[in-house]
Amino acid sequence: MCGIIGIVGDKPVAERLLDGLRRLEYRGYDSAGLAVLDDGKAARRRAAGKIKALESAFEADPVDAHIGIAHTRWATHGAPNETNAHPHRAGRVTVIHNGIIENFRELKDELHAKGRTFVTQTDSEAVAVLVDQAMDEGITPREAVQGALSRLEGAFALVFLFDGEDDLLIGARRGSPLVVGLGDGETYLGSDAMAVGPLTRRVIYLKEGDWAVATRAGATVYDEDNQEVTRPVALLEANQAVAAKGNHRHFMEKEIYEQPEVVARTLSAYVNEDLTISLRDGLDFSQFSRVLITACGTASFAGEIARYWFEQVAKLPVEVDIASEFRYREPALDTGALALFISQSGETADTLAALRYCKDAGLTTAALVNVPESSIAREADIVLPTLAGPEIGVASTKAFTCQLAALAALAVAAGAQRGALSKDEATAHARSLMHAPHLMNKALETETDIQAMAQELSRARDVLYLGRGVYFPLALEGALKLKEISYIHAEGYAAGELKHGPIALIEDGTPVIVIAPHDKLFDKTASNMQEVAARGARLVLISDEKGLKEAADLEPAGIAAPEADPLIAPIVYAVPVQLLAYHVAVEKGTDVDQPRNLAKSVTVE
Repeated sequence: MCGIIGIVGDKPVAERLLDGLRRLEYRGYDSAGLAVLDDGKAARRRAAGKIKALESAFEADPVDAHIGIAHTRWATHGAPNETNAHPHRAGRVTVIHNGIIENFRELKDELHAKGRTFVTQTDSEAVAVLVDQAMDEGITPREAVQGALSRLEGAFALVFLFDGEDDLLIGARRGSPLVVGLGDGETYLGSDAMAVGPLTRRVIYLKEGDWAVATRAGATVYDEDNQEVTRPVALLEANQAVAAKGNHRHFMEKEIYEQPEVVARTLSAYVNEDLTISLRDGLDFSQFSRVLITACGTASFAGEIARYWFEQVAKLPVEVDIASEFRYREPALDTGALALFISQSGETADTLAALRYCKDAGLTTAALVNVPESSIAREADIVLPTLAGPEIGVASTKAFTCQLAALAALAVAAGAQRGALSKDEATAHARSLMHAPHLMNKALETETDIQAMAQELSRARDVLYLGRGVYFPLALEGALKLKEISYIHAEGYAAGELKHGPIALIEDGTPVIVIAPHDKLFDKTASNMQEVAARGARLVLISDEKGLKEAADLEPAGIAAPEADPLIAPIVYAVPVQLLAYHVAVEKGTDVDQPRNLAKSVTVE
């Protein structure tokens, strides 16, 4: 969601603030701004649109100082324009905010009654006015922020800058992440490690409810009870500090091509040299009667694929929920279940709330995350890592396949622990898993054929994706990818459901993308292909050579994926599905890495 960076130090900060915003572009945003103290007063530069617009505004009217804050905004309250862009200023207080202040209307009414005025449509401005009002009543900035935090309802990461205070930033978090970076004579505040990584490798991950007073000398951290506390200092890995496209046109393309490497790295965290599988924190699936998987978006489709694996390989019942709906349906929870939460960032607000709901109900919780220091990881009983590295493109690619790789390994381990797999069967599955990166490299060779068909697909108005078994959720993921980055309407369906309504959408030339390796379900899927072909659909078949040969009479546009063991085939087939969406978006000329209206990490409900 929104990106935050603040610097208090002994050197000019403006250019470094802009650099920090560039590193945070992957989070998704629609306006940007910065503020520095100029002769003791906050001077702001803001612009709607991309950071280039802010750079132009800054170049036209430059300003600099040794302390400042900067922000990329993803609009929630108020249109994405310059007026609503952060930082927001009220009197002596300037603030940047990620999250949603749920009681902002109540606060505004109270402050209106005291004669205060507002100039934006945002919830964030109410925070600045609230703190400035308290300072007008004679208390210090620290006291004013402390008092304001007790009044705020909702989720937030906040950083405050004060007129006349050139050695003071105050940051706070509740529901949205915030990190403190420790430098030499400088201190940094950021929405994640990517914001501060190139400035320092020493960071403090603030815990839920923490707030921090940052000066050049360092940071003092207080907990939600306003007691001074000591939080551990973590050392960032090198790959958390930098990210570059290299020779690729987009981060998404780069991350698609990184998948064989990062999937291999993830699998190495689970599969031993002797082809046994190790699980962390004493995780034993034989202790659980079922698994409850909760996630959002692409991560939820990884969970849906995992449901097939757990039930088929381990004979372990699985339920999959969309995190934003999970606790509101008030599910009947069995304390004999393992609650498994999947999130790339580990900060997804709905998923975090679902985890807390399950913990309160007494369930064992496990987190499958790409960021081990994230809120979800810290609050879960068991942490299951993916090792995708930083994913910059908003549309998830390598995080998805690393999630699949880890989940497949978990399913095999569960099968062994529960006696559903013999030792030889478990070893064979583990051997297949370790072969997945090689086959993903082979799948990347489909790119030339995919590029050739992207031009025609880019002119489509509607696209249908079909699949059976594990390829049904992969069809859902393919449709989501196409929607996200090309803005073409797309829907994924279970192929067997075609006659129950979706076939009405087929007209002459409608693209129908079918994901169907030549497996035991292929003949049934081929019948569905016949049905749509008879109604004029333009078929695209993602299959192996045997499947393409058998469907040749339908004259589909073929994408030849390598033949793969059924366990790992969804991981391998994800690659051409991603490449297809990518090249259609490139053909259309959309903003592939930062598609409109989307954010990388959704840290508010």
